[in-house]
Amino acid sequence: MPKLLLESGADTIDLNEIAEKGVGFQAKSGLTGLGLPPVSVQWLEGAGDGAVYRATRVQSRGIDIPIDILAMNRADLDAKLSRLALMLAGGCTLVLLNEDGRRWSTEVHRVGGGEYAYGSDTVGEREFQTVITFQAGDPYWTSSEQQLRTISGAVATSAFLSGVASLKVAPSQAIGEIQLDNSGDAPAYPVWEVRGPGDHFVATSPDGETLKWNGTLSSGQKLIIDTRNGTVKDGTGANRYDLLDTAPRFWTVKPGTSTAIASLLNTTTASQITCSWYPRKWMVV
Repeated sequence: MPKLLLESGADTIDLNEIAEKGVGFQAKSGLTGLGLPPVSVQWLEGAGDGAVYRATRVQSRGIDIPIDILAMNRADLDAKLSRLALMLAGGCTLVLLNEDGRRWSTEVHRVGGGEYAYGSDTVGEREFQTVITFQAGDPYWTSSEQQLRTISGAVATSAFLSGVASLKVAPSQAIGEIQLDNSGDAPAYPVWEVRGPGDHFVATSPDGETLKWNGTLSSGQKLIIDTRNGTVKDGTGANRYDLLDTAPRFWTVKPGTSTAIASLLNTTTASQITCSWYPRKWMVV
């Protein structure tokens, strides 16, 4: 069955330990916040009846997790409480791990909870119960696996494996179609990596939105465009944003299968365009 994990850079807490081992941490029934996130809808009020829909903004996600701790003894309970407190002291990652090994995660911060009633939630010996309230700034759940789609002339393998969509280019000019296969149900942000030599990189979305970079890459140089963060850097980390065309569109990969076009001028067989993205979901179970 699926289970929840809390992860930080130094530790991982399995929230299904009591069910599997008899002692440890356990997320109890009553957990909320894994479903559809809240939205803010904008309406235009006119002189006539009703209103006209303008836009929707997805808001941050609130998550309440009832947690039960069952320890071996009082000392073990104290150690487990300290471990949980260290995990919650800063930001951490809430992970839903499916039986097939697929992970969906979101970055969270504790914004409340953690209280208990002495005598009912614990007597300070082996058991402890509380509810932790988290806030996730990113309302979507992100997969740990990247989509794989290669169009370098070889036959593509599975439509859902760790990897990247890659287009290996031919001499003089690189221009071709990239099949975007987003297995999630929310838009995903592509990361473009361009290896020189070449110049005037262009990525056009299935809807005709254009992301154009007018710079030049010599042999061995690299350009990385992160559409989620809106950053454009070279292989050394230097900012190359100023070479974007006017009004660039950092377009997203829509759910399902679609086709984009990428191009690069003045290339050689060493040139390469790579596109990668992580699928995202509105809710997990």
